[in-house]
Amino acid sequence: MQKTQERVAKPYAATEAVTATDAAPGRGWPRYWPLLLLAAAVLPGTALFAVGRWEDTPAFQTWRTVCLAITVQATPFLLLGTAVSGAINAFVPARVFQRLLPKRPALAVPAAGIAGVVLPGCECASVPVANSLIGRGVTPAAAFAFLLSAPAINPVVLTTTAIAFPNSPAMVLARLVASLLTAAVMGWLWLWLGREEWLRPAARHAGHQPGHSRWTEFRHAFQHDFLHAGGFLVLGAMAAATFNVTVPRSVLDVFSGSPWLGVLFLAALAILLAVCSEADAFLAASLTGFSPIARLAFMVVGPMVDLKLIALQAGTFGRAFAVRFSTATTGVAMLCSALIGGMLL
Repeated sequence: MQKTQERVAKPYAATEAVTATDAAPGRGWPRYWPLLLLAAAVLPGTALFAVGRWEDTPAFQTWRTVCLAITVQATPFLLLGTAVSGAINAFVPARVFQRLLPKRPALAVPAAGIAGVVLPGCECASVPVANSLIGRGVTPAAAFAFLLSAPAINPVVLTTTAIAFPNSPAMVLARLVASLLTAAVMGWLWLWLGREEWLRPAARHAGHQPGHSRWTEFRHAFQHDFLHAGGFLVLGAMAAATFNVTVPRSVLDVFSGSPWLGVLFLAALAILLAVCSEADAFLAASLTGFSPIARLAFMVVGPMVDLKLIALQAGTFGRAFAVRFSTATTGVAMLCSALIGGMLL
């Protein structure tokens, strides 16, 4: 009996020894620990040295100025948008939107586009508001029409456009009509071609929950939207600043001679520069070498598609949506700019 117990105990002891042997490497140093230690000691110092040397160059100073300018310029309107989004989520019942917008989605799209005039903010503010509207039961097509029109036709933008083009009231009207037309067409395109699998709204409760404080819900929604969108805003600002530094201004002169190339180039420039819609009219007015239609395209495309807005849309609705929606919006905005500009300018 004792021998049997010893024979049974030996396999268990062997098993424990093997287990301890196998587990030992996991508790020890990694195999290439000298290289990892060397990298940890050298790479941070090298990076800091390179950044310190580059920081003294005019290119880095310009990059830093442009990046901070875009971020500081857009942050107040992002705060406004996230505050409005949180207020809609906590205080506005869903039945309000059902009463204000037509029941037929095809009619709700232009109505939502016209409603964009009530939000005096830039494109950063419209993204969280559109997300909140979708969460409250508004059809995505109408929410997207609002997203596109709000930064382009609000009173602040139209006023700055009139100031930037004091002798051309037709430019203000052309911007209003072309932006509204673009927003409506994109809303109808979503009704026709849009798919639910392209859209990934931020997952959070929409609307007031019974038994919860509305102010607490407002604060939580505001914090979530602002922190979520703020990071993508900074990424977009960094990308726009990089373009400003790397592309020489002499490239502008190459495309200014052709009207159609001018439209394409200024549309691409508006996307890359990511200028806030409250300030883009002054930049467009300074591009005197380009045709009025090209400058109109700059002001119509910019508030609807730019690097920081694409980043915000990707973070809020998903990359699949951002790629498709921004590409289609760019094409529609250029066509509407050419059509309306040809008739009014």
